[in-house]
Amino acid sequence: MEVTIGVQNLPRELVIETDLTPDAVASAVQKALAGSALELTDSRGRRVIVPSSTIGYVEIGTEEQRKVGFGSL
Repeated sequence: MEVTIGVQNLPRELVIETDLTPDAVASAVQKALAGSALELTDSRGRRVIVPSSTIGYVEIGTEEQRKVGFGSL
């Protein structure tokens, strides 16, 4: 699932591919907005930590995998 984080004063957004569920990501974001930092682990095991005071927005994608390749439409 893809998570996009908009950070204040940065021209680009952070895009993280994670194995977490949308509910787990939403819970982590709500906990971060209550005062701690947002900490997520991506699908490769790397940890991303964003200070809660700099979070502009968080977009949580769907769990559906994109189809790749050529198929009949």
